[in-house]
Amino acid sequence: FLTWSSPAQDKKFYTTTSGELIFSLANIDYQGTEVGSVLRFSPVFNFQHWANFDRSENFGMFTGMSIRNVGFIYDIPNTTTRMKHRTYNLGIPVGIKIGNLSRRFLFVGYELELPFAYKEKTFVDEEKVEKKTIWFSSRVNTFNHSLMAGIQTPYGLTFKFKYYLTNFFNKDFEESDGQGGTVKPYENSDYNVFYFSLSFGLLKNMDLYYKKDKSESFSASKRSFH
Repeated sequence: FLTWSSPAQDKKFYTTTSGELIFSLANIDYQGTEVGSVLRFSPVFNFQHWANFDRSENFGMFTGMSIRNVGFIYDIPNTTTRMKHRTYNLGIPVGIKIGNLSRRFLFVGYELELPFAYKEKTFVDEEKVEKKTIWFSSRVNTFNHSLMAGIQTPYGLTFKFKYYLTNFFNKDFEESDGQGGTVKPYENSDYNVFYFSLSFGLLKNMDLYYKKDKSESFSASKRSFH
């Protein structure tokens, strides 16, 4: 993840691919009651492919694409019911990097995410009683907005914090109340997911960089993770 072993050039463009281990929670206001969430671990199907442009040895920018499994777990107050919600999101990040870009640096950014697969599980007295899987569900918002910050250490290990500004659920979603009418189940509740993650490099990358000299010659080379 944003890692390389070749000497720094004046300007560099290159790609990186990484996996992500996600530990997520949520700030929940359930119909006027603050509810604590249960730590959720998502180790699989979290991938990101980034395009990096380093303008110097100490400042760079990045964008790219990601697929990410994001969700949360909580208990409905005064019941024995536990809910588990998650979406698979397609994301486009934009951010900057500051520090020694060949070893250790900080990064901050914004990411726009499209939830394309929603899953919900309901447990009562620790037994699963209902499961829903919906593609492009109207239960969740069409787009999510999030902010992130993190640090990359030498050898490619990255620590990141991310907070979703967008409510997880669509407050205008309507469903049947079972009596011929409709109800908005998320209208009076707020769910904002946040997570901590560990990222690690998976693949070698091809670097495309400009070498600053009189002719501004173009070069390409292989770059590998430590």
